[in-house]
Amino acid sequence: MSGESRHESKRETRRYEAEVGQLLDLMVRSLYSSKEIFLRELISNASDAADRLRFAALSDDSLTEGGGELRIAIRFDPEERTLTVADNGIGMSREEVVENIGTIARSGTRRFIESLTGDEARDAQLIGQFGVGFYSIFIVAERVVLTTRRAGAPAGEGVRWESDGRGEFTVETVEVPAHGTEVTLHLREGEDDLLDGFRLRGIVRKYSDHISFPIRMAKEGEAGDGDEDGDVEDAGKEAGAPEEETVNRATALWGRPRQEITEEEYEEFYKHVAHDFEAPLDTIHARVEGNVEYTVLLFVPGRAPFDLWDRNVRRGLRLYVRRVFILEDAGDLLPAYLRFMRGVIDSSDLPLNVSREILQSNRQVEAIRSGTVKRVLGALAKLAEGDAEKYAKFWGEFGKVLKEGIVEDASNRDAIAALLRFHSTADEDGEPAVSLAAYVERMNKGQEAIHFLTADSLTAARSSPHLEVFRKRGVEVLLLTDPVDEWLVGHLTEFDGKPLRSVSRGDLDLASLGEGGAAEGEGAGEGKDAGEDETGTDGEDAAEAASDREALVKRIGEALGDRVQSARVSRRLTTSPACLVADEHALGTHFENVLRAAGHDVERSKPILEVNVDHPIVGRMSDQEGDRFADWAQILHDQALLSEGGQLEDPAGFVRRLNDMFQALAGESGGGGSEAPAAADSA
Repeated sequence: MSGESRHESKRETRRYEAEVGQLLDLMVRSLYSSKEIFLRELISNASDAADRLRFAALSDDSLTEGGGELRIAIRFDPEERTLTVADNGIGMSREEVVENIGTIARSGTRRFIESLTGDEARDAQLIGQFGVGFYSIFIVAERVVLTTRRAGAPAGEGVRWESDGRGEFTVETVEVPAHGTEVTLHLREGEDDLLDGFRLRGIVRKYSDHISFPIRMAKEGEAGDGDEDGDVEDAGKEAGAPEEETVNRATALWGRPRQEITEEEYEEFYKHVAHDFEAPLDTIHARVEGNVEYTVLLFVPGRAPFDLWDRNVRRGLRLYVRRVFILEDAGDLLPAYLRFMRGVIDSSDLPLNVSREILQSNRQVEAIRSGTVKRVLGALAKLAEGDAEKYAKFWGEFGKVLKEGIVEDASNRDAIAALLRFHSTADEDGEPAVSLAAYVERMNKGQEAIHFLTADSLTAARSSPHLEVFRKRGVEVLLLTDPVDEWLVGHLTEFDGKPLRSVSRGDLDLASLGEGGAAEGEGAGEGKDAGEDETGTDGEDAAEAASDREALVKRIGEALGDRVQSARVSRRLTTSPACLVADEHALGTHFENVLRAAGHDVERSKPILEVNVDHPIVGRMSDQEGDRFADWAQILHDQALLSEGGQLEDPAGFVRRLNDMFQALAGESGGGGSEAPAAADSA
């Protein structure tokens, strides 16, 4: 925004930032079919202003200036073609008007524009979520005048803001007798339906019936405009002025019995508190009585907000004490991993002057928090059991956030673990839908552990050589590809008495895999695990063969030197020549990569090279000597590193060594034998 002025009292004209101007144009041209949303946004803003004044007056009752009840007024004038929404809430100073109206939600504006799709219905639904709802007034108005005064400020420090939504706005200091805000819309041609009382009542009852402050309008058949100076409290009380009536219920929705509330009312209340236009996935409404009495009305959103990963944003949870609004961002009442929840908590026991510091240390708050967390997790468990499709949508939007709870909330770790969903080798093409309970139920007879693999991507996980013997034996493996998964499995060590075990760590005991069927495409006795004795050889020959293989693997380890901790015969591999395995207590290559990506300086640990001694290339290595043997050993190592998404220190050297190996194999087969292509494919 340009044109900053030091002269606060005079009238000045300012230009919108480019993005705000672009937004205003989009509002008028693209979202016209959803035009009635502007009234919902204005009433929501007025309600918030009244809430804030009621809270501020708890510590300074002079802010109410001796006024009566807090309320919202809607007036219309068919002759002047104006529609006015006024409140006697907290109001705004000149600086707040410029900040909140002239440049409202700068980052939200930018992200809103970036999120537009061209789908009018969907784009309209983004308005409230991105904090740009006020601008929806320009869908129906050709000019807007906002008059306001901050509660507690002198009458001479009122502010008048005016704009036609075409790139500029004016702001000036004016005399305003009463605190609060009045927004007057000069309607566009063709908007006569908004000058009809029945139509306006219908919009209010559709979108704002849940507002706990009375929304007042002139009774039908009487003029709808109040006094000229916009004093909401006195409007309608002068001699000959129209009689007013309340057109909404004006009661807190969460205080009513659940059986009296319709799904439509829940939905509209959710849209109000979440600034969303889609229905929630689930609703939690309960009154808790006992040592601590409180009411919760919480919602599970249908989609993630754009700032879900910003831990410093408002959490969407409002705290009330005996129906009095206390805090907008009551993040201490829910842990960070449930920051996607929206709604209200109303306590009967907390003091009205409760502060954020008190919230962090109060025992009653801790009881409310603990009980609310259990209700949320219980509701999610019920959703998962009763509606798999809805839960899949929830998991797609919020699963990564919920996983944080395994690390952050040890007391509820088992309940959170039951809600987790993963990709699995049992479902190669589907979404992450495998629960730990379902995995345990499908475990092979005699299988000792829940096996998992962490990787940078689902593609890398599914093609990992670490899975070969598990696929052959029909053992399901969970595929974990989110960065948070490394921390998750570091804290979730078991489920239902079964330990979680990485397929890429430590030595593998084939007996611990249990008795399962062969993987699809393999016969019951087809193939053999690496390291098993060949059938048909006598004991002496088998022992000699095993000794030769051990000696070969030892040579490979010696050739690699300090690149690896050691080399050993693999029991994991059936088709690949080698893989890298982390020591049982080491971080592992994938976790090291995650930590480095997060900015940590992590010393690279030495892996163990496991070698498939039955692979053709490994078999050929026993005939190689000197530098050629060392090069082939390095190729095995580098292939294994690449297969799990690692980075080569010397890519050019790897290519050179690989080409030399191809040439050697081609030469041994006479330049065109069948062995060279086979070896190349294996490599």
